[in-house]
Amino acid sequence: MEPTVLVFLVLYYVVVVAIGVWAARKGASNSLEGFLLGGRKVGPLVTALTLQATAMSGFMFLGAGSEGYRMGYWALWYAAGDIGGGVVNLSVIGRRMRRLSKILGSLSSIEYLEHRYPSPATRLVAGTLTIFFLFFYVLAQFIAGGKGMALVTGMPYWLALLIAVGIIMLYTFLGGYFAVAYTDLFQSLVMLVGILWIFGACLVHLGGFSAANEAIQRIDPTYLSVWGKGLVKQDHWGEISGAVLIFSIGYMGWPHVVTRQMAMTHPATARTAAVYSTLWNLCFVSAPYLVGIFAIVILPDLDDAELSILRVADTLLPPAITGLVVAAIMAAIMSTADSILLQTGTIASRDLYQRFLEPNATDRQMVWVSRLLVIAIAVVGYLVALFRPPGVFSVVIFTTSVLGSAFLPCYVCAVWWKRANTPGAIASMLGGALTAFVWQVAGVDVATALHPMLVGVLASSALMVVVSLLTQRVAPLPERVLAAVEAARSIH
Repeated sequence: MEPTVLVFLVLYYVVVVAIGVWAARKGASNSLEGFLLGGRKVGPLVTALTLQATAMSGFMFLGAGSEGYRMGYWALWYAAGDIGGGVVNLSVIGRRMRRLSKILGSLSSIEYLEHRYPSPATRLVAGTLTIFFLFFYVLAQFIAGGKGMALVTGMPYWLALLIAVGIIMLYTFLGGYFAVAYTDLFQSLVMLVGILWIFGACLVHLGGFSAANEAIQRIDPTYLSVWGKGLVKQDHWGEISGAVLIFSIGYMGWPHVVTRQMAMTHPATARTAAVYSTLWNLCFVSAPYLVGIFAIVILPDLDDAELSILRVADTLLPPAITGLVVAAIMAAIMSTADSILLQTGTIASRDLYQRFLEPNATDRQMVWVSRLLVIAIAVVGYLVALFRPPGVFSVVIFTTSVLGSAFLPCYVCAVWWKRANTPGAIASMLGGALTAFVWQVAGVDVATALHPMLVGVLASSALMVVVSLLTQRVAPLPERVLAAVEAARSIH
């Protein structure tokens, strides 16, 4: 292992742990609201960058590069939606969700759903679905971290994986949401610098965009098509729609991401955060896909497409800068993994343990239960990632499609449609999740050329509307909930 690579990694880990220690000393995790939402005192810049860093994940450095390398410019359909994902999320539900969650006294995204759609079944269904599918998401981050560190540092995979998981657990354990948000701020900047550096190196090496595209055309001109290599996606508008939707409107259905709205200082924070989010996305989102596409020329015989960005960095950059790129990859991975661990720990402890097993649990007990469950989830994820590691791209697309399908209508309708009720929400969550899950596992997406995200969101939206309208008389919302929704809707 190059000494400079080790220096960058050590410095990176020291900084993120130091942020966790700072957050703990600041007292942000002494109360349950402080531990879970940073005391609702997170400003616009941190809100924007923690939202984006959490949403991007190690997928951007392994999965996005892999899709670019395999399919060429087709991969940019995912980037097209992703660029606007932050501003859509913050604009559609940001201000209203912050206001409504405060009025209802909600401290987690799942508790918020039960408060809006009053029923123990709402929390049980939402919490179980979220924990199950977020486990696969954090698994993808662990795999990405282990593969990346093992390649660049020369460590055995098990050791690289252990170090990454251990650091994530440490600073999540120390500072709760406050530590996660501020480490995300730091890590988003590391991600941006790292990917732009390798992107610039690719352009210099290939002689610019035109020269790069000419070189790709000589290998296979279909790489340059928006239909993918071999034109295999030609006229597959159902798949294209899903690819755009998953990272544009999909954000609004990810419980670990929408929590960012609840932690903002005040509702108006969303407006400034949307600007920061868009600026960051414009600089970052397309670059990983393009580096993967450029790798077709730079590394034509690459055996593992998920390592395309790492291999390009190792080929084109001096060791010191390669260390920066490795730190950027770990930042992308860890900024998502910490949020998922905190979210799953929160759901399992507050939304399931306290709600159904120990109603009289104190805030201090709940903080420690959440911390212990973070450790348990991380250990299980480590073992699965160690012995049966699937592909990062497929796991992330699978998980985010199901989560988006299950929860997007529930979060959007919570603040925009007063007639959305409990039966509609439960039917929407179960129907959307089941549709997207079966669509992918049974291979229906391949047979129909319809993306699971598209079909799942259509199914969950239809169920929300139809079931809510049919059950208005038998399951009316309490007046206090209707009043809270009206108050949240009245902000400007």
